[in-house]
Amino acid sequence: MDWMYLFYFLLAILFFYGAKICGKGEWNDEFTSLKQTKILQGATVLMISFHHMAQKTCAPWHERKFIIHGMDVFVPMGYMLCAVFLFCSSYGLYKSLKTKPGYLKHFVRRRIVPIAVAYYLSEFIYLIVRLLMGEKPGVSGILLYLTGLRMANFNTWYIIAILFFYFIFYLAFRFCKKDGPAILIVFAVTLLYTVLGAFIDHQDVWFMRGEWWYNSIIMFPLGLLFAKYEAKITAFLKKGYLFWLLLSFAGIFAAYQLSQVLNNGVCGYYGETWGDPLKVPHRLGSAAGEWLVCICYTAFNFLLLMKVRLGNRALMLLGGITLEYYLMHGVFVELFGFNFLDFTKSIVYIKNVPVYIAVVLACSLAAAVLFRLLWKSVMKLPVFRLKE
Repeated sequence: MDWMYLFYFLLAILFFYGAKICGKGEWNDEFTSLKQTKILQGATVLMISFHHMAQKTCAPWHERKFIIHGMDVFVPMGYMLCAVFLFCSSYGLYKSLKTKPGYLKHFVRRRIVPIAVAYYLSEFIYLIVRLLMGEKPGVSGILLYLTGLRMANFNTWYIIAILFFYFIFYLAFRFCKKDGPAILIVFAVTLLYTVLGAFIDHQDVWFMRGEWWYNSIIMFPLGLLFAKYEAKITAFLKKGYLFWLLLSFAGIFAAYQLSQVLNNGVCGYYGETWGDPLKVPHRLGSAAGEWLVCICYTAFNFLLLMKVRLGNRALMLLGGITLEYYLMHGVFVELFGFNFLDFTKSIVYIKNVPVYIAVVLACSLAAAVLFRLLWKSVMKLPVFRLKE
């Protein structure tokens, strides 16, 4: 028996257990509520860990002897899943701004500092693991890891990006009297950020290590735009709901095929293939194709939620520790893969993919809970206490 069939069956049950489908003329009016988006984010962070496991087990760039198929569908999904998180993050920021008086007054201390602390705690933990696994970065390398200028945990690219855009959100809405210009500023910075990313070649030393730093970032300003005009957009989508649902679903596959053509034929992210003069426009063209995928994928998720009310408590709980789970799962993906970060042997190489998934999930959940306890304890230190 191929146990991967059971994995996908159980995954479908997990995602839709407790869900209720709204009847004709009925809508899930809470589809953007905190509860519904937390469940969605719980499912999304779980799939992000599957994406990283898939990259470790069956990505085509590995040697053939290390490729074990089963999770192939998750290999290309990383940027689509990050798109959902970016959209939810900016949507939540805007709604909080409009419903919580004085929201920006302590924004840096309440929203940015805790995430930055989590980032450095994660980096410190990963550095310890790297050293225990035999890496010898030297004094300068250790200092770069400890300062965060070099990432010990490669998954923290998202944390760096979200911290940056949280700060841009804060500045834009702090100094603009109207929402329109503030959102426009966030859009402009997003475009500049993407262009900057397109100038930077793939590398393993500093920030902006590759296209994943910017190929889904458009969803951050789009989340703000949706939040501002949510009532009008929702009313519009309800009028032709089935059409928009099917269009977004078909659009995911059509846009993905277009992005593949752009990445592998017309454009591409690797400048050396085309020569330096063309690398930036080619990378921007590839990013534009993947932005379209992100828009379709995110739209489909929320259109589905308009008719399907999620009620999964397990995913709700996971949605409450998405940051902790995201930061911790990567170390176990590496510890039980065919090697550890390509520089040494892993602790145990689990070749059986279903067993590998189960072990990584169990360890990641336990580590996420422990990391949360550590993180919250650090945030109680006097230096981080908010003075009203």
